[in-house]
Amino acid sequence: MKLLALDTSTEFLSLAVQTDHGLFTCHEATGPAASQRILPEIERLLTEAVVALKDLDGIVYGMGPGAFTGVRVSVGVAQGLAFGAGLPVVGVSSLLAVAQMAWQETQAEKIVVCLDARMGEVYHAAFIKQAAGWLEVSAPVVCKPFEVPRLEGGDWLAAGSGWAVFADVLAAQYPAQVTRIYADMMPQAAAMLTLALPQFASGQTQAAHEAAPLYVRNRVALTAAERAQGQTL
Repeated sequence: MKLLALDTSTEFLSLAVQTDHGLFTCHEATGPAASQRILPEIERLLTEAVVALKDLDGIVYGMGPGAFTGVRVSVGVAQGLAFGAGLPVVGVSSLLAVAQMAWQETQAEKIVVCLDARMGEVYHAAFIKQAAGWLEVSAPVVCKPFEVPRLEGGDWLAAGSGWAVFADVLAAQYPAQVTRIYADMMPQAAAMLTLALPQFASGQTQAAHEAAPLYVRNRVALTAAERAQGQTL
């Protein structure tokens, strides 16, 4: 199956193209420049993979949660490309993508993900790996690190940038429950490809106009004082 995956929900521009020729990726910390670089980088990867956009089987997009602007770029580009080429799309959670990466690296089956959400908050979700896929045991939320949802049992692996920014506070919320921490893990398009493959195979896809972001934060703007302090959403 030939697929393109893209994500700009964090400070990384993450792209992946899967074809019969292999996997071609781009994962680079670009910050706001992702909106200018995403289309040229997609074109470069498609050329490298020797495949035209119209010949793909679909597009996978990172639907968030994440930075408002970044999520809108991801969804908007996926919609535009898919509509123009007549392709179906599948959205993948940025938090689930981190869990998938953690499992691929460690084979840990219980993953609690916290991504830095700025403004002193984290995006949080928890998942358990099962034979049929992932079971979401704590739905995506945005909250203060000292207000993260409770988890049952122990032997949890922690992953995501929130564990780098709020390590002590988060560890205190899960005493003796978290056994390992992988704070450097961020959502990557290659993991989103893996997660989306079963949906494409079973026909559980969306039309281009149905692509939608996953927002878990209601605030869509900062105050002037917050912007002056360099805060971001």
